[in-house]
Amino acid sequence: MLAPAIALFAFAWLALLLASPFGPIPLAALTYGIGGFICHQMPERSFHLGGLQIPVCARCLGIYAGAALAAGAYVTTRLRVASRLLTSLDAQAVFILGALPSIVTFGLEWSGVWRGTNIVRAAAGAALGIGSAFVVMSAVATLHYNSCERRRPTGPSQLPPHI
Repeated sequence: MLAPAIALFAFAWLALLLASPFGPIPLAALTYGIGGFICHQMPERSFHLGGLQIPVCARCLGIYAGAALAAGAYVTTRLRVASRLLTSLDAQAVFILGALPSIVTFGLEWSGVWRGTNIVRAAAGAALGIGSAFVVMSAVATLHYNSCERRRPTGPSQLPPHI
């Protein structure tokens, strides 16, 4: 029950990011404000729609797009069956493999070896978003609150004696 809500939230956030340059000013201001809190918003590292900058950089947009697509695929396909077999070691490996393209591109850019492009940053971010969403959705799949039985009291409730 929680997985579809997470997927819906991921798609809603992605849609809000893409629509913000064209949306009503109060909603756009809120979205750009949130974007500024979670992202550097450097214009040269961000995509622009209609000449207007998206509220987050290319890498962040890739992360959110990848997470939304992976969460949507998880909810609508058989990925949830495979994810139940994910051990904690597997989850770490999936996350690290997803993060590897971002780590490599960030390292190359930071060291000055390569300048990078927004498309490469977004693709690297998408891999991180996909890996992260797969791990999160797998963890959510282990939550079975509705199938838990209520505990019955083992004895009468008593107040502790006064001291």
